[in-house]
Amino acid sequence: MDRITKRAYKLSDGRDLIYFDDADTVLPPDRGPDLREPAVRPPTATMRQDALTGEWISIAAARQNRVVLPPSHLDPLAPASPDNPSEIPSLYDVAVFENKSPSFGPGLAGPEATHDPTVPEGLDDLARIGLGRSRQSVGRCEVVCFSPEHTGSLAGVSLSRMRTVVEAWADRTAALSALPGVEQVFPFENRGEAIGVTLHHPHGQIYAYPYITPRTAQLVRTIEKYGGSLFEDILGFEQKSERVLLRGEHWTAFVPFAARWPLEVHILPHRHVPDLAATTDEERDEFARLYGQLLRGVDALYSTPTPYIAAWHQAPVNVHRDDVRLMLQLTSPRREENKLKYLAGSEAAMGAFIADIPPETAAARLRDAIDQEGTA
Repeated sequence: MDRITKRAYKLSDGRDLIYFDDADTVLPPDRGPDLREPAVRPPTATMRQDALTGEWISIAAARQNRVVLPPSHLDPLAPASPDNPSEIPSLYDVAVFENKSPSFGPGLAGPEATHDPTVPEGLDDLARIGLGRSRQSVGRCEVVCFSPEHTGSLAGVSLSRMRTVVEAWADRTAALSALPGVEQVFPFENRGEAIGVTLHHPHGQIYAYPYITPRTAQLVRTIEKYGGSLFEDILGFEQKSERVLLRGEHWTAFVPFAARWPLEVHILPHRHVPDLAATTDEERDEFARLYGQLLRGVDALYSTPTPYIAAWHQAPVNVHRDDVRLMLQLTSPRREENKLKYLAGSEAAMGAFIADIPPETAAARLRDAIDQEGTA
C-alpha cells in the first residue's frame, strides 16, 4: 500500500520547509532549492503580561509587513515561478514551512538561552503576576498549505489529500511539542475575509506557544471542578441528542448544547487521546472522511462559501495529558446569507455570549446540508 511521504528541506534563510506527498501522488521525489537571496529574519517578538488577567500578549510588530490579499500571480503560497519567487520552490501536494513573520519564535528556550533573563523559565515563571513583566515570545509558527492552487478550499480536496493534511497536522504536532519551551501546539484554519485572512490560498497555520492558552487553562479549571470524566460524559450526552451531525467508529461530530456561534461544530474522538500525534492510522483515516463531509455540508448551507475558524484544541505538552482530550471546534459568525454575528459589547467586553440561533435548529440545517451533499 502506498504511504504518505515526508520530505524535509530548508529555505534560503534557514527556515524549515516540509513537503508531504499524497499516498497517490504523481509528483517526483526530488524538489528544487530556494533560489531567493537569504533575507534577515525578524527578531523574536516580546510578550507582555496583562496584570488584570495574568494572560500574555505577544507584541509582534513584524506582522505589520505581511502581504495582504495579493493577486494570484503573486501568491506567496503558490509554487515558485520566474515571475513569482514564492515561499515554496516546487510543485507540491501539501507543504508546511516556518512563517516569515511569526507571532512566536524563531527563538526557542533551548540550552543557549539558559542565562537570558528574558526567556520564559517555565509555567511557574509565567504564572506569577506582576506589573511590567515581559518575556520573549519563544516558540514556532508554521503555515500549512493544503493545495498548490491559488483558489479553492479544504472542502474541495480529495479524500487522499485530506488524509495528507491530517498526517501533516499530526506530524507537526509531535515535532513542535518536542521543541524546548513549547507548552501547547495549536493547528487551525482561518477561512474567509470575514474572519480576517490575508491570503486567499487554501491554507492553515500551527502555533507552538510558550504557555498554556487561556481557553485551555479555563478548561483545566473546569475539569478540576467536574472531574476527570468530563469529556467522556460530554460525548455520551451529545451522542444521545438531536444535535449529532456525523458519527463513525472513532469520531462524533455534533453541535454543542451551549453553542455560542450561529454555526458551531465540535468533533470528539471516542477514546481519550491528548493530541493528533497520539491518534492511530485508522482514526486519521476516518477523520479525513468525516471532516470532508462536514466541510462540504458547511459550504452547502449558502450560495457562497462560509467563513469559519477550525481549531484543534489539544492537551498541553507537559501537563494535564490525561485530562484534556483532543477536540476540533469549527465556528462561524455567519447567521444568515448576508448577516454576520459581530462580537460587540457583551461578548467582546465581558465574554458573555448571546446566541442568535438555537443549537438544535442549527444542527438540523447543517445535517440536511450534509445529507444533501452526500446524495449529490
